[in-house]
Amino acid sequence: MLNDLQTSLLPYLGLVGEHPWLQALVIIFAALLLAWVFDRFISAALRKMAGRTKFQVDDHLIENLHNPIYVSVILIGTALAINLLEIPEPFDFVSFSILQTIAYLVWTLFLLRVTRSIIRYIADDENHVAVLHPQTRPLFENLAMIVIVVLAVYIIFTAWNVDMTAWLASAGIVGIAVGFAAKDTLANLFSGVFILADAPYKIGDYVVLDTGERGEMTRDDVEVTVPNAIMGNTKIFNESGGPAPKSRIRIRVGVAYGSDIDRVREVLMEIALSHEDVCADPEARVRFRNFGPSSLDFELLCWIDEPVLRGRVTDALLCRIYQGFNDEKIEIPYSKHDLYIKELPDRATSD
Repeated sequence: MLNDLQTSLLPYLGLVGEHPWLQALVIIFAALLLAWVFDRFISAALRKMAGRTKFQVDDHLIENLHNPIYVSVILIGTALAINLLEIPEPFDFVSFSILQTIAYLVWTLFLLRVTRSIIRYIADDENHVAVLHPQTRPLFENLAMIVIVVLAVYIIFTAWNVDMTAWLASAGIVGIAVGFAAKDTLANLFSGVFILADAPYKIGDYVVLDTGERGEMTRDDVEVTVPNAIMGNTKIFNESGGPAPKSRIRIRVGVAYGSDIDRVREVLMEIALSHEDVCADPEARVRFRNFGPSSLDFELLCWIDEPVLRGRVTDALLCRIYQGFNDEKIEIPYSKHDLYIKELPDRATSD
């Protein structure tokens, strides 16, 4: 490519003389002039056009594209000048390799910045991709950075004629060894990726584990750290999930047979509606559930604003139900055992 470009420029270079060093200086000066023209006029025009759009991605693209093109024009001019001077080996190879390395590094930084801007734009958009949102954005940014850097290293090594076959084989063997040695860590890593992508719960949700732990901390203020691998392979109840963070509590209570069930319903509803932490919408309700062995089984169903209030509200409702039933003379049955003695032993026989 450089030879073709040099051939097309030779008729113009002959106007300044036949000396290679003078022609090389002219090429470098022309490259600097062309880079300046791009910087002052073309780049400014592109920024003005991008500013008319409602998107910000093109603004970041034009802004970040300035330096790579500016440097690339200068590097191409420098490469043409070196090629024109016909520097002997190995200086010729080293010079071109250095120029290619600089170009690859500049364009790698450009790709990193543009990729980061695109990922952030998609994540912040209301109509973003399901798996890409503000919580998973760092993951995709890191993955994109790793891919771009690995490709850049491979291309730079190729520019220096370094055979990557042995390196790739060694990397494969090392990867297998690391995979076996760190399988638990990798399991947690991939589970974390799936959790972030699927997003079954978010920061601040009130969750309950299979083992019974619930909330952000235990009732003893002990923080529980659960590995991602377990979180990804166990059943977790998200009490904050759904259209609203409200949660329903169930208060089961039994009354004695013969009680006025209509009055039982009224008392339970009055107690629920009088509590300040019980939601008015959805409305509380009372259900007659079962004829128990020794009681009529009722259930009070009411809603609270946050799952964390469950313990406190349950305690308050149970206390008020007990007091209210006592005031209304509604018996709460409990297990009773009657002992019948068929006959007493004869005192004379026992003596």
